[in-house]
Amino acid sequence: MDEFDSLVNLEQTFYDEGYKDGYAHGRIHGLIEGRELGREKGYEMWEELGYYEGFAGTWRAMLALQGNMDGRATKHIDGLLELIGQFPLINPSVAQAEGGQDLDILKLLRQIRSKHKLLCATLGVRPRVHSADASEGGEEAPGQAATPLSGGAAKKGPVWEVQSSTQSEEGAGRQREPQNQMLSF
Repeated sequence: MDEFDSLVNLEQTFYDEGYKDGYAHGRIHGLIEGRELGREKGYEMWEELGYYEGFAGTWRAMLALQGNMDGRATKHIDGLLELIGQFPLINPSVAQAEGGQDLDILKLLRQIRSKHKLLCATLGVRPRVHSADASEGGEEAPGQAATPLSGGAAKKGPVWEVQSSTQSEEGAGRQREPQNQMLSF
């Protein structure tokens, strides 16, 4: 009977070998693809955080030049920079993760986004959200800029307006020459 068992279980033997080989192959490629996806998403997050940090630093410098360093905006800038400083710079080791030092990165990123929106409202500028994930939305349309307003209300407007003269009737058949354009901010 033992002679026939190997023939009867031939299909199952090949199936088991294929499964083991496929599992090992999938594990290797899963690690490679996981690293690639992690790098991509990490870059997107840090690009967004860099924007927020640059935004806060620029407004801090502008407020310092105006001599207005003791207002609510400065407190919101400090809070935003503090939250950005809490964002981890390295992946936690397995020992740290098991030790209860689990950090919710997405929660911290939501807090940073909220603080940025609060700062924009305080400054009277339209928030320009560079979301790392597409589900957040809120990106502004091309040609729209965050503009400071004296009244505090958000105003949509083009970054610049192009003013040019109209083409005359007699020049319609000729090729158009570049026209002088005046940019107004």
